[in-house]
Amino acid sequence: SGITLAPEGGAHQSIGTPLIGMAQDGLASFEPAFVDELSAILQWALSYIQKDGDDAPSERSWLQDEGGGSVYLRLSTRSIAQPDRQLTSALVDHMIDGAYWMRKPGPNAQVVVAYQGTLAPEAIEAVGLMAEDRRDVGLLAVTSADRLYAGWTAAQRAREQGYVQARSHIERLLAGVPSHCGLVTVLDGHPATLAWLGSVNGHRTRALGVDTFGQTGTIGDLYRHFGMDAQGIVAAAEAITPGRPIRHLRLI
Repeated sequence: SGITLAPEGGAHQSIGTPLIGMAQDGLASFEPAFVDELSAILQWALSYIQKDGDDAPSERSWLQDEGGGSVYLRLSTRSIAQPDRQLTSALVDHMIDGAYWMRKPGPNAQVVVAYQGTLAPEAIEAVGLMAEDRRDVGLLAVTSADRLYAGWTAAQRAREQGYVQARSHIERLLAGVPSHCGLVTVLDGHPATLAWLGSVNGHRTRALGVDTFGQTGTIGDLYRHFGMDAQGIVAAAEAITPGRPIRHLRLI
């Protein structure tokens, strides 16, 4: 996926595939960061691709999973540290529905970082750097922008048709995030993939990602060039949230 493959040569980079995954009908697109996420998604996918039921949406996610379809996985050759955790059934459901809180924001949250895929280490580091200077920082792990967006639009249509209680997975996740909170999204792909998250509840948003490709170099150099490393994420958060300067941004 994306410029993370830069050491293998510029021709290997794909930045538009997350958007293709969102736009292609009948395709469930995922971009997990960790192997336990991938394991849960694969187990679900082996059942999903064999289904041929009706297209009635699930009241939990407002996704038409009973109809089945194809599954697309956007993965990476980058090795990253893995979390030591036990997956509960609720957490697995969240992974399949498209996102879960890696670090749930507090009631006075000033910024939430939402990442998808291989940039998990940079997002986690950025949250740590901001913790002293921005209150209740949240970290949202997105496993499928495709399913989040599809569920959100389906729930909106349902409300327009009179199902006033319809709520999508992403609406429930962001329901407790205060309106003044800034949202920084990041992935190794086109930034439009996650830029729409700010529209769910009207949060001010800065979308980071890649809109040009072809460069070769180290992963760290290219992440820094595109403002997708931990410092780039912190700089984006400082720009869209009020408060004192983030000290670790100045020190490094």
